[in-house]
Amino acid sequence: MLRSRLPSLVAGGRRYAVQRTAPKFARFMATPSAEVSPPSSLKKTGLYDFHVENGAKMVPFAGYSMPLSYGNVGAVASHHHVRSKVGLFDVGHMVQTKFRGPTSAAFLEWLTPSSLVSLSPYSSTLSVLVNEKGGIIDDTIITKHSEDAFYVVTNAGRQEWNGDGQRSEKGKVEMEVLEGWGLLALQGPEAAKYLQTLTPFDLRSLTFGRSAFVPLEGFNLHVARGGYTGEDGFEISVPPSETVEVAKLLSQAPVQLTGLGARDSLRLEAGMCLYGQDLDEDISPVEAGLSWVIGKERKETGGFIGADLVLKHLKDGPPRRRVGFIVEGAPARQGAKVFKPSSSDLLGTVTSGIPSPTLEKNIAMGYVENGWHKKGTEVEIEVRNKLRKAVITPMPFIKPKYWRG
Repeated sequence: MLRSRLPSLVAGGRRYAVQRTAPKFARFMATPSAEVSPPSSLKKTGLYDFHVENGAKMVPFAGYSMPLSYGNVGAVASHHHVRSKVGLFDVGHMVQTKFRGPTSAAFLEWLTPSSLVSLSPYSSTLSVLVNEKGGIIDDTIITKHSEDAFYVVTNAGRQEWNGDGQRSEKGKVEMEVLEGWGLLALQGPEAAKYLQTLTPFDLRSLTFGRSAFVPLEGFNLHVARGGYTGEDGFEISVPPSETVEVAKLLSQAPVQLTGLGARDSLRLEAGMCLYGQDLDEDISPVEAGLSWVIGKERKETGGFIGADLVLKHLKDGPPRRRVGFIVEGAPARQGAKVFKPSSSDLLGTVTSGIPSPTLEKNIAMGYVENGWHKKGTEVEIEVRNKLRKAVITPMPFIKPKYWRG
């Protein structure tokens, strides 16, 4: 593994000299983000005690003990609170990493199909890490701080790097994993109003996909406007020694602490993927409906790991496509099979499904054969040993409310 080969260069945060190599080298290990670990081996974020003190029901998620809900407030009530007011999520299980060096943009463009050189300072893009077969190793948010500095957030199962093959002595990049750092997501239509009371920084200038270092009641924190709920909101990176204090600062009324139960229903209504369910190493960005993360010029030139298959899917069309469903009757869950109407011909599989608290309909996400992905196409989904009628529906299921100025 890379981190066992290269020495730590600083205290308080691991740094490595990452070297650009053949495609077999420097890929993230493929541990599904939703993998459940035995309780004895679960990690804890810096807010574990804070959650317990606030009555959280803790459950295994991504190798961590994470809050499912708080007190007697159920997932549906929490969901509605975020849609109507504002909620606070602990997403400290995510891995925060900084890359520095004059070739850091080229290095990250080799790992991902996105165009990063053209990003303006303190702007972000959703991207994907792709394996040699064109499958998605992880979805990630990449923020450009300067021409030679990037801040990257990946899923919890992506902290380890490994690889083999010839290593080049050219293009060294310094990589620093922000171990123990907190990451808080403040989400909802009242998020900006609440956060503005804590800072002199004009949050109206911080539009969706932008970030800045913002003074918050004596703390100077990296604040990015965005999130996975479909609502306006912010993701705030916090040093380990300040995480609990900042969480307390951000959890006063009308903010409500919100757990994984509501997080899952909110992200599915917003058409967002959960790695390990909706994305994995056998699904290409094109199949996943994420072709838009591929830079325009990169669709022509490639130059990233897995480019051959990804570009083939762009040119010829993928064998399957990620779609949304509205399902009649009972909700379809992960693993439910999708069939052609009145037929035993299998079309695909549901990867996520819930009764939508906002729409009061059963919604789902999954994959179907290319050609069956168009809006309004009728299919049948097997739920509880019974075929239910379903209709292919565009995602997101709800209209996003991102702040674009």
